[in-house]
Amino acid sequence: MDLILWRHAQAITLPTAEEGGAQHDLAADLARPLTPKGERQAERMAAWLNQRLSAGARVLVSPAVRTQQTARALGRDFRTVPSLDPRATVDDLLAAARWPQSRDPVLIVGHQPVLGLLAARLLAGQDQPWSLRKGAVWWLRGRERDGTLQVTLLAVESP
Repeated sequence: MDLILWRHAQAITLPTAEEGGAQHDLAADLARPLTPKGERQAERMAAWLNQRLSAGARVLVSPAVRTQQTARALGRDFRTVPSLDPRATVDDLLAAARWPQSRDPVLIVGHQPVLGLLAARLLAGQDQPWSLRKGAVWWLRGRERDGTLQVTLLAVESP
């Protein structure tokens, strides 16, 4: 099974309390849109993905505005999955993707730090705080050999 992790592109930041901003809640975080630079990043990565991603791939997206905008750059149908919001856990992502049982490739458009934690778990066998750049794609492939699941990193692409 191919599992493709796509971190949302650059989004606006909310001012911190020290900068005169208010305490932020989940709703404010979910409402953050992409910056103009983020829109360009999403377009570049969508073009790269569309050259490689099969038509049957499932695209699962966090409900955050910035991930929705990133996914829309693909020009494909996608499904919004509430459990992929910024509070998601590695297990939430694995369950949504149906890893490793899914036959079709799955593209998850999501957030740090959980995307990095997921990549670390699948590639290194433990949750570690790996960092994915904004807009970056990590393409993983899992297959069973001799009764053991082996995961290979096929590609890492950044805008």
